[in-house]
Amino acid sequence: MREVTLNDPYTIPYKGIYAVCDSRNEYAEIIEHTNCYSGAAWSRYHYSHAPLVLQTRAVGDMLRYLVKVGTSELKLEASVAAAGIESVLVEGDEVKITYAGLGGGGVGATKCRATANGVLQAEMTESGGGRAAKGTITVPRRERVLIGIDDTDTKEEGATWSLTHNIATQLSCNDSIYLSHSLVQLFPVAAKTQNCVSTVLEFGCVNNDAKEQLLDEVAEALLKYSVSDETGMVVLSDFEANNIYEYSKKCRNGELTYDFAIEYAEEHGVEIWLDGNGVIGALAALPWFARPDESINRNAELLY
Repeated sequence: MREVTLNDPYTIPYKGIYAVCDSRNEYAEIIEHTNCYSGAAWSRYHYSHAPLVLQTRAVGDMLRYLVKVGTSELKLEASVAAAGIESVLVEGDEVKITYAGLGGGGVGATKCRATANGVLQAEMTESGGGRAAKGTITVPRRERVLIGIDDTDTKEEGATWSLTHNIATQLSCNDSIYLSHSLVQLFPVAAKTQNCVSTVLEFGCVNNDAKEQLLDEVAEALLKYSVSDETGMVVLSDFEANNIYEYSKKCRNGELTYDFAIEYAEEHGVEIWLDGNGVIGALAALPWFARPDESINRNAELLY
């Protein structure tokens, strides 16, 4: 018979918690990487009632909360709205997030989040049992960096989706955390290798130096491992990518030219890092970051 030995039986630490902010620090996306999805799903349901929370989504084992930066008054009610995000405050290059909860929700609001990867500092009250509890964590302020990639393979070998994921996984670090990966179905043009799918990688970077290092490393890795001479890599540093959506719809419904893609990218603030023909599909991938279930369906509509 196996004996169960638990050092802290009522704590399930999150894998990581990250805060991505817009340029004006008006909005943020709190991204929580969970070790227990059912507990995170409970949080998602209850947190959705918090005044600051505008949208909640699950992407794999990550819960994503789009929030308005500021402070609110939570009205906690057992079984109905038993936990929530009370405040999200940006202070220089740090973000302070205050959670509150009742009972088990209070344990999640304090102990479970305090030791997550990415947390710089944590303050918390006693939790568990019938208590109301509160915890504040401090995490680095991050900005979103989207990397669209296409055409790393040939008809004989390679697969863009797997190469890009492996590169991103190896380069992920505290300064540039790898947040999501989406395969984006494009219109099946004549020049396709097989399935005509591009990829978008999402990172959260703490500053411009971290971003530039990351992009240099991604480009270098693509040049090293790509088996195509037409690899395209484009980059958008922005909280959203909705200004690229009209282009993406065109690319998912018809064949576009290389010149049109280059012109569109330049007009909409997208940097071109590798300028092969794959730029056409790489650009179309950008709006679908963190939307892997929708991006694989060429007929799906993206709702912001």
